[in-house]
Amino acid sequence: MTRVTANATVRLLESAAQRLSGRCAALRFGAPVAFTYNPLDYAWEAHRAFLRRARPRPTVLFVGMNPGPFGMAQTGVPFGEVAAVREFLGITERAVRIGTPPQMHPKRPVEGLACTRSEVSGARVWAWARGRFGDADAFFRHAFVWNWCPLAFMAGSGANLTPDKLPRTGRTAAATMRALESACDEALGAAILALEPAHVVGFGAFARDRADAVLAQLRAADPPRALPPVHQVLHPSPASPAANRGWAPQVDAQLAKAGIAFGAAPILPACASRSSTSSGSRRPSSRAGKARASKPSRSARAASGR
Repeated sequence: MTRVTANATVRLLESAAQRLSGRCAALRFGAPVAFTYNPLDYAWEAHRAFLRRARPRPTVLFVGMNPGPFGMAQTGVPFGEVAAVREFLGITERAVRIGTPPQMHPKRPVEGLACTRSEVSGARVWAWARGRFGDADAFFRHAFVWNWCPLAFMAGSGANLTPDKLPRTGRTAAATMRALESACDEALGAAILALEPAHVVGFGAFARDRADAVLAQLRAADPPRALPPVHQVLHPSPASPAANRGWAPQVDAQLAKAGIAFGAAPILPACASRSSTSSGSRRPSSRAGKARASKPSRSARAASGR
């Protein structure tokens, strides 16, 4: 791809993210939601820096659910565990400014890249990316990550709430959820069209189902258009017992079963040797350039997205 094409892809992603942020900012959620954080607003500079790493026609577009309180809610980056954002992705305090939401739960302050809490899901995702590809540039030549919903939701207690747990009964709640789904589906569709990935892979059942719905809408709108297939891999959440038994090797196996290959992407020798003998290794086992995806176990389907 030429530099012009890459720049055009990034512009389309930025436009989709800004429109999504604006549509979500207009929504008001009732109980049990007490606080809503929109990192596409207060952490826009960091999110834009992430979007600018995108390249057209990746092998995979990975899709998550919504920000976790110690991941994207802090950094503006999908699965944005602070150390990984700073050290692997190279997005630092010198390069971007991260603000705060207008209202914050006292137990869930936004500290940006100064946050000392680690998000397990994000740490797992980016450790897998480092082990599979070696560096961020190589990862972005083959893959990208998009969260279906950009909002983080907190209950009055500070507990994290995911979109699948929000109420849908009652006229107001139902209308709000329809508006949220419309905004998030539209943005995911725009991201798929901008990136033109060979495959879309949902982290968990929720993300896969939303991607399925979005691609069905795109096919109905333009039947001749070639669109990617959708797959599901195990969500990295620590709430999933299966993910706690060696997430990365399981994901590599699921990718392999789905027939997804990353071309000549390198496998670090240490990763191949360690993961071939231990299913609990954080780094995946795979032959060089031969990773592929399938549906996860039943326990993983219950895990929430980030």
